[in-house]
Amino acid sequence: MANSYNKIILVGRIGRDAELRATPKGTQVAETSVAVDDLAKKKPEGGFETEWYRIKVWGRQAETLAPMLLKGNLVLVEGRLSIRTYEDRDKRNRYSPEVSADRVVLLGSPGGQRAGASREPHPVDELDQAPSDINADDIPF
Repeated sequence: MANSYNKIILVGRIGRDAELRATPKGTQVAETSVAVDDLAKKKPEGGFETEWYRIKVWGRQAETLAPMLLKGNLVLVEGRLSIRTYEDRDKRNRYSPEVSADRVVLLGSPGGQRAGASREPHPVDELDQAPSDINADDIPF
């Protein structure tokens, strides 16, 4: 089918430190998981249901990012989604969403700092990002 498209974009927290390994042909692959809150599924006790995705980062990007893909860090992952099927110990079919990442952006660590940053984070207010010369009459909505 020539007119198909498979693209997923996730923003969530890394569930475990990435593991870097090489395929038999020598291609580097970093594997981790990302937890994403499902805002459509609210828990009775508060908060939201969590969906887990297995993430695979390939090649040079895997080598570069693996040391920074640490548990708790906030990331944006863009890639292709596939559903891995396997049989558990009880012989039941299980399904696991897996993303082959084309792009990974480090957004921050659990302490609020960007991954790899050594300075204190600067709190950002939405109004700090607006131009100072904006006029309300110029806004089209």
